[in-house]
Amino acid sequence: MPEHRSTYSFVVADSLQTIVPDVAPKPMNRQIPLTGFAGETVAFQLAYLPPTTTTLGKVTTLGFVIGAEAAPYTKVSAVDLVPCTLLAYDLHDEGYLFDKPGLYPDVLRPLATGEVVRPIIGQWRAVWIALTVPDGLDGTLPVTVSVVAGDAGTVFTATVDVQVSSQRLPALDIVNTHWLHFDAIAETYGFEVFSEEHWVSLEKFVEKAAFLGINSLLTPVWTPPLDTAVGATRRAVQLVGIRDEGGGYRFDFTQLERWLNVCRRAGIRHLEIAHLFTQWGAECAPQINVDTVHGLEPRFGWHTPATDPSYRRLLEALLPALREVLDRLWGLDHVVFHISDEPPPDKQLGYRAARAVVVDLLAGCTVIDALSDFSYYADGDVTTPVVATDAVEPFLAAEVPDLWMYFCIGQHRRVANRFIGLPAARHRAIGTHLFLHHAAGFLHWGFNFYYTQLSTRLISPFQDTCSGGQFLAGEAFLVYPGESGVPLESVRAHVFMQAMSDHRAMQMLRDLAGEDAVRAIVDPSGTTTMTSFSLDPDHYLRVRAELTREILRRSAAATAGRSPPNTAKKPSGSRL
Repeated sequence: MPEHRSTYSFVVADSLQTIVPDVAPKPMNRQIPLTGFAGETVAFQLAYLPPTTTTLGKVTTLGFVIGAEAAPYTKVSAVDLVPCTLLAYDLHDEGYLFDKPGLYPDVLRPLATGEVVRPIIGQWRAVWIALTVPDGLDGTLPVTVSVVAGDAGTVFTATVDVQVSSQRLPALDIVNTHWLHFDAIAETYGFEVFSEEHWVSLEKFVEKAAFLGINSLLTPVWTPPLDTAVGATRRAVQLVGIRDEGGGYRFDFTQLERWLNVCRRAGIRHLEIAHLFTQWGAECAPQINVDTVHGLEPRFGWHTPATDPSYRRLLEALLPALREVLDRLWGLDHVVFHISDEPPPDKQLGYRAARAVVVDLLAGCTVIDALSDFSYYADGDVTTPVVATDAVEPFLAAEVPDLWMYFCIGQHRRVANRFIGLPAARHRAIGTHLFLHHAAGFLHWGFNFYYTQLSTRLISPFQDTCSGGQFLAGEAFLVYPGESGVPLESVRAHVFMQAMSDHRAMQMLRDLAGEDAVRAIVDPSGTTTMTSFSLDPDHYLRVRAELTREILRRSAAATAGRSPPNTAKKPSGSRL
């Protein structure tokens, strides 16, 4: 028999707990301090379970009030459940939390001041409490949460002390690039591409990406030839206007310049230019529209072989002009180009031929491509590989310089990823992996892909987190399309942001004391690999607290003009 509850139950939980309706959450470990530097966002959760009742009218609404000291810097969001039809593949590894269809927590729905939630009978639910540390504070900032139940007044109060510092973490020193899908925004909200309302929403999505620790975005100078069925097209989102004037091409970079300004205002520091050839083999030109005296013409696309001389003639004019604009307005040292995404082993000769079409036009530029096959690098076809995390070992063994990494749907066994079915600790591990393996960059394709596989139809992420059952839940997007063109954050987005903040803290301690000081805290046994790492949430919370403590200790010693001994403690945790 279920136990009778005469009052509300509340549990303060850390941000790496996944709070599901039918399991009492684990209280946060108060022995591990929650720490943050100025400008950093840290979070915890407050879970609640209503009293036992058989009458809907007996369930009172709950309001959450943040104490005055922290209120100006704190946002409270309801953690909403989303339907997940595919959480794991058959014979998945042991490191999943869930593998059965159901409703699971992910969306963070902001609560306005005074807004209440209505608990669900018999279910644990939670609010997400996120503090962005203000400037100029050192010491303890108490975050007090009071819960007001209907007319009954305050029924619960808890305080989480956050150890804050007026110092700032350094900017992320790797490129963290994500694919922002312009067409998904336009089609989800019903906007005309590059209308004013589309631009306003684009800016909101870019600002959200920057807040979440992303510092580079896919830039569609032409419509990206990505996730599109052969012979099909996606909504054109070409930033560069191209006009055929008979004797040559003329280019209009007005929309591109506007995009650069949007990115600059938001704090984006790098750009990823859309791929020059189609995905999975570089067989064709991307979808490119050209304005003519007869109107807009889809001149290039699936009907254009990669080595077609007409495409080369366009690129001979376009790429030098594009490079000049990017160098003048942004800086080419903060721009990466692509040939083709994820070319398979049997397409290497075709990839090589496509690369030859543009190699002279991209001389001096950084050209990267996502791949898993080592031969592309060994044969010199890809000089800066972006390697799947489950295929990276040969590249690490070869000590490939400036190595990038990525994960997507294929990296579902034994490595870090951010599917809804995985524990949050497995999401957060990627920050440590990127640092320990000296990755120069990270790439993910799914910031806001609101389509089924190959973009065959639009989905509503609130109703379908699995892209029609074709991707594991959460793979295709990190943010949800909120009202009025404004994206909503997710639990996974915050944990990924925490992973990037971990990386920044490691950078800061490395610059103060050397990499050995970081490893003494993060990986004292020297056994952490892409497939062997902790799944204990406390491990990541403890490591982060120890990084912060060591940074502050060494910063204080440096200010005082002395060098302190290394007193870093060894972290603990289970291993995958």
